[in-house]
This record gives sequence, structure tokens and C-alpha cells, in this order.
Amino acid sequence: MELTLLGTGAPDGLPRPECPCAACAVARGTRARASTALLVDDALLLDLTPGAVFAAARAGHSLTGVRQVLLTHPHDGPAVELPAGLPRAGRVPDGRVLTLISGHRVRAVPMDAPGTGYEVTGPEGARLLYLPPGAAPAGLTDRAAEPYDLVAVDVVGRPDAVARLRAVGAIGPATEIVAVHLDHDVPPGAELDRRLAAAGARAVPDGSTLVTGEYRSAPGVPRRTLVTGGARSGKSVEAERRLETFPEVVYVATGGGREGDAEWAARIGLHRERRPAAWRTEETCALVELLESDGPPLLIDCLSLWLTDAMDRVDAWDDAAWAGSGEAALRERTAALVAAVRGTRRTVVAVTNETGSGVVPATAAGRRFRDELGRLNAAFADECEQVLLVVAGQALVLRG
Repeated sequence: MELTLLGTGAPDGLPRPECPCAACAVARGTRARASTALLVDDALLLDLTPGAVFAAARAGHSLTGVRQVLLTHPHDGPAVELPAGLPRAGRVPDGRVLTLISGHRVRAVPMDAPGTGYEVTGPEGARLLYLPPGAAPAGLTDRAAEPYDLVAVDVVGRPDAVARLRAVGAIGPATEIVAVHLDHDVPPGAELDRRLAAAGARAVPDGSTLVTGEYRSAPGVPRRTLVTGGARSGKSVEAERRLETFPEVVYVATGGGREGDAEWAARIGLHRERRPAAWRTEETCALVELLESDGPPLLIDCLSLWLTDAMDRVDAWDDAAWAGSGEAALRERTAALVAAVRGTRRTVVAVTNETGSGVVPATAAGRRFRDELGRLNAAFADECEQVLLVVAGQALVLRG
């Protein structure tokens, strides 16, 4: 089954008309995206958008053979003129199945937002799923019959849609995930590619033709990632973003609770509000045990607080204790953590702090913590496929 993406942008396109934002300013040439529309085997058009005839022609296709035009969502704005020869566009009631003369079978999939998704099965059995902007499937059963060959979905706007499909097996290891409905709130260029790759997805230029079921190497999703940065740099948001398309995640809060500390409670509350409801939280510093066990992905936030706990346990803040057995005991704990990261089979995203770029601590204990965190960060990073430095909310790839 051949799929041509006549457009891959949001309903208003990218750049948006008259929008002065930075994303729209650089959305030129191959970065410009028309409103998303899909042409399937030159016989089925999913979403009728302005300029569809010319977009098809630029991609080397024609709409003259289209037998069915289906809409996925309400189209606001000026009316779209129906090109001559095309059948009238319409929506299909949820659950209804259409069989086209071309041999394609189309099932309308209910959404949790206004709109309709379409599952298309080709004459030879290839299957694709196309979802409208800002929507995710509703009423999914525990397990899907089999994974789709290709899913076109609003990955950036609704990452939980990908998580839901993964949870029921509708997205498998071989499923190609294509990001569509891309708006001006997505980062341009390489940053978008990196963010989508973390979800196992990709974006393609308008006019691209894909063959569903055709073998292609899946995006390499790093299994171990370290995210570092300064205070309020956005490193925790970046770490959470890397796992938001996974159905199950264990959020490991190494800081725990602090009784009577209102400011700390506010910080914890902010983090909890950002996390998907399906994520499970564990307040613990027992990272080695978690890394050595099997289970869903781990998001560890953060190594700095883990180190604080480890130094507390060996009395590393006291100069005499440090000179005695404290240093050796801490080295043993950090070595065990690094070994667990090296041997883990789980997907891991860990957050840490960069403390060596600021003011030199005034106390020996403060300098000791700074030095030990630098050593831990370096050793942990050595075991990770990808290392990111977050500065002013922007992620810089240091490795991977």
C-alpha cells in the first residue's frame, strides 16, 4: 500500500499566515508544511485541503483516480473548493466499515476529541492508522489484533496517543510512526528530528511517498540517556518528554518528601502535574535494585539527590570520617550504581545537575560534593548511549 503525504502540517499550515513567531519565521522551503492530507494508492484521499491537486501533481500523482474522500476533523476557515471529478467529501460514523471498489477496507475509529480516525487495510493486507490533530483513540481494548504497519499521528501534540497504541500492541517494534499535523509549537530542523526519534517516530517532507509494510530501519531510541544542566534549565522537562510516548514509566524521585518544607512540596507538586497519569512514582534511592530488575522504563530525577543521600549514609560531610572510611565507602556505592547502569536491560533516562560551572563552594564539604558529583556524572555518562546538556530550555547533544 502506497501512502503519499500531500501535507504534514497543522490545519493552518506551517508557517501560519501572518504569524511572527520564530518557528514560523524559519519554516521556509522544505521546512514549510501544508495542512495534512494523505493519498492512499491514488484511490483514497484522507482530508481534503487547499491545493491538494497541485500537491499531488508535485509529488508525481493525480487525484483523478480517487474513489473516496474522507474527512477526519471539522475544517474551519474558508471553504475548500472540491476539485472537478472528485467525489464529495464526508465523514464516516464511528465503527462503520467501508469497502472501496479499489479493494481497500476503511474503518472509522472513535476519538477522545472532535474528529474521526481511519484504519485502512490495503488489498494485500497492509494496515495503516491515521488520526486527526489533537486526538487519541478512545475505548481501546486490552490488546489489539496486530500492530499496524504505519501510524500517522500528532506525535508532538498528543504523545499519549502513541502511548495508548503501544499499550494495546497497536504499535509494535516494526511499526513506522510518522508525525503529522505539525504546528508552530514544534521545534524546527534537527531538534524536531531528535525529539521524534526519542519516541521512535520521524517527520517527512510534504510530498513524500511511503510504502506501508516495506522494511526500513526503525529510529534508534537510546536505551540509556543522561540529561544534565543547571538549575531551572529545563532538564527535567526534557527528560520527561523523552518518555511521554511510553505506556508505562516508573518515575524515581530520589529526593523524597521534606516535612514542613512548603517550597519543596510546591516543586514536587509541579512535577506530578506534568507527568502522565499512567506513570508510577517511587520515592527511593535504591537505584541499583531498580536497574538490576526487569520492568518498564525508568526516569530517575535526580542523581544529585541520590549522591546527597549516599554521602549522608557514609558520613562524607565530616572531614575526619571522609579521610577515614567515608571516601572508600562512597566510591563503592557509586561504582555499584555505574555497574548497574552498564548492565541494565531497562530503558533509563536520568537527570543530574551541573555544579562545577558556578561559584566555588565556600566549605570543604560543599567542594567535596561538587567534586563527587562531577565524577559521578562523568562515570554515568560513559555508560549512556546519549548525553544531553540543557541550557535555557534547549537540549544540546553531547553524545549520541
